[in-house]
Amino acid sequence: MSFLEDFWDFFWWFFFVYAFIAFLWALFAVFGDLFRDDKLSGWWKAVWIFFLVFVPVLGVLVYLIARGKGMTERSMERSRANREASNAYIRSVAAPSPSEEISKATALRDSGTISADEFERIKSKALV
Repeated sequence: MSFLEDFWDFFWWFFFVYAFIAFLWALFAVFGDLFRDDKLSGWWKAVWIFFLVFVPVLGVLVYLIARGKGMTERSMERSRANREASNAYIRSVAAPSPSEEISKATALRDSGTISADEFERIKSKALV
């Protein structure tokens, strides 16, 4: 075999492996979207699964054409909800800002719960 034949054999092998992996990714994305969709009834999910199992390439293409926009919207909504949950968690575990600590200490000092010396200690610790 010549170098050129080896090159084109490798090229087509690489192309088909890439296409197969891309198809599997699309298939798993469709299955994931199908099971996460709350608005689609169980019967329609069963029809889609039957179609995807027995005619997978055509099934993925038809699903992406018919429900692609909704798939994008559901994905964006999940992403937004995950981002909000993450931000809420970070805010809940983050240390309070120095101004919040000082304002809490001021309220405690004004109510007589802590002394002026304790207030100054809290204030200096918060500002460090």
